[in-house]
Amino acid sequence: MLGDVENHSSRRTAAFFDLDKTVIAKSSTLTFGKSFYQGGLINRRAALRTAYIQFVFLLGGADHEQMERMRKYLSELCRGWNVHQVREIVAETLHQLIDPIIYDEAASLIEEHHAAGRDVVIVSTSGAEVVEPIGRLLGADRVVATRMVVEDDVFTGEVEYYAYGPTKAEAVRELAASEGYDLAGCYAYSDSATDLPMLEAVGHPHAVNPDRALRREAAAREWPVLAFNRPVRLKQRVAALRLPSGPALATAAVVGAAVTTAGLVWLASRRRAPATGVRNTRL
Repeated sequence: MLGDVENHSSRRTAAFFDLDKTVIAKSSTLTFGKSFYQGGLINRRAALRTAYIQFVFLLGGADHEQMERMRKYLSELCRGWNVHQVREIVAETLHQLIDPIIYDEAASLIEEHHAAGRDVVIVSTSGAEVVEPIGRLLGADRVVATRMVVEDDVFTGEVEYYAYGPTKAEAVRELAASEGYDLAGCYAYSDSATDLPMLEAVGHPHAVNPDRALRREAAAREWPVLAFNRPVRLKQRVAALRLPSGPALATAAVVGAAVTTAGLVWLASRRRAPATGVRNTRL
């Protein structure tokens, strides 16, 4: 699909993908709002507000201040939710909600990176319990995502690790050190200017469906700008994607059951967790 996906180095390399509006057409964290309402976790008013936030996000994304306001609302909303109930709700609706909104262009690009011998890593501000099963569907090798604090099987509303802004770049560098990636030969993809640190960390940054700020930066730095606009049901092309094998697939199946409201916590914590909190999740 894209001619610039090539092997430039004999060392190991990876392709780092933001998730929302880069690989999928919506916010993974807000897509489950209706399911939480139907499952009794939120009332009608909260469901409507969540839908409105999704609408605003789709129109123009969210800058730092908007994310902070939404973070406060969403993190308070999920406080006290039972982890197992949330896992069941999301697990039951994952394929129904996510399959139709995966960009065909992104799926093809993931396939091309794997064909080039490159690892694929999803780096998302959304919650790990949502991002990890989506990563499994995509055939990703690893996931970096926000993690919520859980006490007595209940979400506290606090965040253990917040994968946002500079923290994403720190995670990329940590993975490069632990996995032996040559960052100069690595690729990164995002739609948001908040991911500039991650894009700057690799040798081949790409802006995908960029917001205005990222579009300006991409033009100034002569970065490639990609337009993804063809959502497709992943199961229609799953045979073309590289799926995990053996033990990794079994592990991913377990992770897939561990889907939680952390999807509502992509905006979590005012505190930026240290990069040492990155969990090298293999799918």
